[in-house]
Amino acid sequence: MHPTQVLFLGKQQPVSLPVCDHYAGAEKLMRKSIDLQQELGPVFDITLDCEDGASAGNEAVHAQLVASIISGADNRFERIGARVHDSGNAFFEQDIKIICQGAANRLAYLMLPKVESVAEVIAAIDLIGHHSSRAGRENLPVHVLIETHGALADVFAIAALPQVQSLSFGIMDFVSAHYGAIPSAAMRSPGQFSHPLVARAKLEIAAACHAHGKAPSHNVTTDIKDSASVAADAGRAREEFGYTRMWSIHPQQIKPILNAFTPPQSEIAVAAQILLAAQQAEWGPIQHEGTLHDRASYRYYWSVLQRAKNSGAALPETTSTLL
Repeated sequence: MHPTQVLFLGKQQPVSLPVCDHYAGAEKLMRKSIDLQQELGPVFDITLDCEDGASAGNEAVHAQLVASIISGADNRFERIGARVHDSGNAFFEQDIKIICQGAANRLAYLMLPKVESVAEVIAAIDLIGHHSSRAGRENLPVHVLIETHGALADVFAIAALPQVQSLSFGIMDFVSAHYGAIPSAAMRSPGQFSHPLVARAKLEIAAACHAHGKAPSHNVTTDIKDSASVAADAGRAREEFGYTRMWSIHPQQIKPILNAFTPPQSEIAVAAQILLAAQQAEWGPIQHEGTLHDRASYRYYWSVLQRAKNSGAALPETTSTLL
């Protein structure tokens, strides 16, 4: 039997997404990002940005551009989403309408920024459902950016919504919402991992996501071209805070994020050995190198293989029956 048939009985199977979410706002950068995705494969998502990408007075044209790119032939893997304006903005519904009309069937997700409550997310999902269903797409996935006090207070309720796949942390807006009570140093390392209020927010988001089988996505590293900083931040986000995904804002950040979230080959090999033995034992308890394993550890090792697959890592041929 396949792992998903036995390891998640009575529970929602966790969302499995590429480990990197790359943002692009200008057309030139959008197309460069798509070229890189075609080169590397669907190991990272691309989010085309209407919120910060559209120049004043050009919002409708920009949304039309986003829709045309997503519906175009270059969207080979259908792993391109879009960030719309926030729901309090005059261009919020226009973004959704234009993008859904032009690209709903090939759109990976819509990202909602600056939400203030679960009620606001529910209303946005209803609006998205209205426009996407008219374009022939039901249950369009939604990602939510947690960057306000209200959203953080409702984070578990937001993560529980069926259409929500992922929650991202918006560190800069979150810090600025404290009006100087959190120093600017907390927007970057090492402060972003050590300041209690920022660390609490990160942990709440990760905990809410894991409680409901969703993907927590870590905030950007603002040192755009410092690969070592990006890799270090991604490693801490994964190892210490439980994040399974991270934002990129420059093409040079993508590979360090992929490398940091990819399990080492030694762990991939162990995971494959344990799961294959478990499959042969019809998912009953087994012993591997003197250690007992059961369905609890099987779920862990299955997630290792999922992360490896989503990162484009080489997998043993024997794992084909597990993924």
